[in-house]
Amino acid sequence: MPPAHAPQSFTCADAAVDHLCTLYAEATDFLRAAFNAAVGGPAPERRLRAFYPELSITTSSFTKVDSRLSFGHVAEPGTYSATITRPDLFRAYLVQQIGLLLSNHNVPVVVSVSETPMPVHFAVAQDPNITVPHQGAAGFTLRDVFDVPDINTTNDDIVNGTHVTAPGAPAPLALFTAQRVDYSLARLAHYTATAPEHFQNHVLFTNYQFYVSEFEAYARLALADPGSGYTSFVSTNNAEITQPDAPLPIAAKLPQMPAYHLKKAGGAGITLVNIGVGPSNAKTATDHIAVLRPHAWIMVGHCAGLRNSQNLGDFVLAHAYLREDGVLDADLPTWVPVPALAEIQIALEQAVATEAQVTGFDIKRVMRTGTVASVDNRNWELRDQSGPVQRLSQSRAVALDMESATIAANGFRFRVPYGTLLCVSDKPLHGELKLPGMASDFYNDQVRRHLRVGIRAMETLAEMPLERIHSRKLRSFEETAFL
Repeated sequence: MPPAHAPQSFTCADAAVDHLCTLYAEATDFLRAAFNAAVGGPAPERRLRAFYPELSITTSSFTKVDSRLSFGHVAEPGTYSATITRPDLFRAYLVQQIGLLLSNHNVPVVVSVSETPMPVHFAVAQDPNITVPHQGAAGFTLRDVFDVPDINTTNDDIVNGTHVTAPGAPAPLALFTAQRVDYSLARLAHYTATAPEHFQNHVLFTNYQFYVSEFEAYARLALADPGSGYTSFVSTNNAEITQPDAPLPIAAKLPQMPAYHLKKAGGAGITLVNIGVGPSNAKTATDHIAVLRPHAWIMVGHCAGLRNSQNLGDFVLAHAYLREDGVLDADLPTWVPVPALAEIQIALEQAVATEAQVTGFDIKRVMRTGTVASVDNRNWELRDQSGPVQRLSQSRAVALDMESATIAANGFRFRVPYGTLLCVSDKPLHGELKLPGMASDFYNDQVRRHLRVGIRAMETLAEMPLERIHSRKLRSFEETAFL
């Protein structure tokens, strides 16, 4: 193992994070060196192990904090801890959260080496020159020498509200353990073909490639405007440009859910992820992006309009969700309400009004507000209509897709502010099916406007204090201190 370190107390957030970085670097450097030596030389004769750093706080009083705050304080006296990974990547977040703890409780935080082993896969993940061999390819059995990812302890018990703290053990300080974060960081790079470092705090999801082309066009215009605040645009395989006319290589093979990032200082820019069609992809993407602790995510995709009064290209602002996606039922039962969040709703409605140049009651000409139903069957309209249509009518649904309720429900589950603004692309109940050649110039213009609405809404949210965006609606009875 690396040399031992005694726990250290800190009353300065920056100093605490500095020490977390030191402990993390020592652990990963040790495992990388040991792994390279093991692969390139004789089989190791003993186990090689390093541990994640840990952050903890102990308070003995029921501190009275600002009742408007949804995070930054512990619920009651006791000891709380969290294992930490990638403190370099999460530095700004950690400084902010630790600073709030120090301010609200007036006791030091403690940084130490945890008892959680660091899997060698995650330690070497940042080094492109190192590849972990598959079972049997090395001259020794990997798990006999190094710690490997343990799915039994990499779970969502804390966010799901099912975690039970063992007697005498510290309570959770954060929603995710270090192994859970590392697992998602690795998955993000795989599914999106961009590094986690590029993800911004405001995430747009779409299910239509047209939005990607429009996002790149918007990004180039933004880079040409010195006053926009945007600094670069990142495409597939981490191709990054800072000039509006710079070329971007065409990827030979797109990942499952390509991501694109219009960056600003401090992560205040916008990320667009094309999750494709279906609730499984929607859950997968949000499961992993959640560990980055974004400030908001919004679905801007296509939907089926369910009302005869709707036109192709009309907007739908979801204020409720009918969940028939199926993928989250085990984590968030369907009886759990998923409320609309006022700050997100207002930002989206104001953005629609601005982009469509309408005011007051006239906004109803271009946008409906109501329940969005999300299903797991793309060809739902081919089934016997008596059951599905009756449920849709009883729910007062105005639109149907396959992703929005999943994204909203996972936002609720992971305490990430969420919203949905869809664009009507077909009306199957009224004979307007999605067929080749139906997209008119008006419809294409409306899709372009749709993306601009999402971007404008995110820019509005980026100007809000975190205390306003991260609603107390998303927090449970006994919540973690970390956002």
